[in-house]
Amino acid sequence: MLITNLNLTNYRSYTNLELQLQSGVSIFIGKNGEGKTNIAESILYLTFLSSHRASGNTPLIKLGNSSAYIRAKVKYPERDILVELEINNEKANRAKVNQNPVRSQKEIFGIVQTIYFSPEDLDIVRGDPSERRRFIDQLLTLRSPRIAGVITDYERAVKQRNSLLKTRASSDALAPWDKQVADFGGQLIALRIAVLVELKPLFNAAYNQISVMKPAEIIYKSSIENPSTDNQENTDKIMEKLINNRGAELDRGLTLVGPHRDDLTLMLGEHLVKGYASQGESWSIVLSLKLATYNLLKSDGLSPILILDDVFAELDEERREKLALIVQSAEQTIITVAVENDLPKSITGVKYLVKSGVVSKL
Repeated sequence: MLITNLNLTNYRSYTNLELQLQSGVSIFIGKNGEGKTNIAESILYLTFLSSHRASGNTPLIKLGNSSAYIRAKVKYPERDILVELEINNEKANRAKVNQNPVRSQKEIFGIVQTIYFSPEDLDIVRGDPSERRRFIDQLLTLRSPRIAGVITDYERAVKQRNSLLKTRASSDALAPWDKQVADFGGQLIALRIAVLVELKPLFNAAYNQISVMKPAEIIYKSSIENPSTDNQENTDKIMEKLINNRGAELDRGLTLVGPHRDDLTLMLGEHLVKGYASQGESWSIVLSLKLATYNLLKSDGLSPILILDDVFAELDEERREKLALIVQSAEQTIITVAVENDLPKSITGVKYLVKSGVVSKL
């Protein structure tokens, strides 16, 4: 899979940008603030239907406009797909597939698949549990777009239940939302456990290639005891804890049990990575997680676009070369750099200069 044409209209710094892309490596070179990350972000938005840099749509829409547009022609081995997304400030986004409107933007989910590397990836190691939950849930949705619906349903149920808890609602009023939180939560925990079983050996293999100083491990830390890949077992355990924790939840106005309270514990030897690992060790963990994700998707027969956004400047020479190996194996890679010298010599491709919102082929 690759994007052959990308058009941005009133998106961030671009009034109208038209790019023709090809397989292999495309390198966008420009100083910070010139607009190169906006290109990477637009492709990522088509993947996850949200921005990794903004919580809402307003910053994505060029000042003075009510909408921004991302259009991409996506080439698959058996067909081409034109996907169009209208990003709106005060109303729901609208989407088209092959020029035909679809009921919801969610219907384009899964058309564009990406693996994204950026300096902010260190948050997976050093940030709050929400960063690690986002990492594993994005992997789930990349493999199976329908899982986005399970996550959305679960989050909606938790939000509604929390609203009722804040009013100290009765058990009868909470009962239907208890069931939804337990049902969707049980499914989500099972899905996370299952994908971790597949991810761990790939993570270990990637980490052993990057660093052999200390063994690394991923452990799923759950708000229920002994979570498993059995939906019903997880659901029953969540329901039991919801009932047992009723008093504490009413006092705090929060749902205290479920996958929204879970975490991935990252270990380096006998120590937690967070708070213990050095900068280099932290990057080794992050790169290993991303490489494992890429290899897992490849094993599914998928060919995600790699996006490396200003990441080489953060890495030492050894880790740059390790990352360069995956670049060479990908069908399409988008790289942004402030300084061309940050790139490993082994990476070559079509180069573009990004300056003041103008993109010129070098």
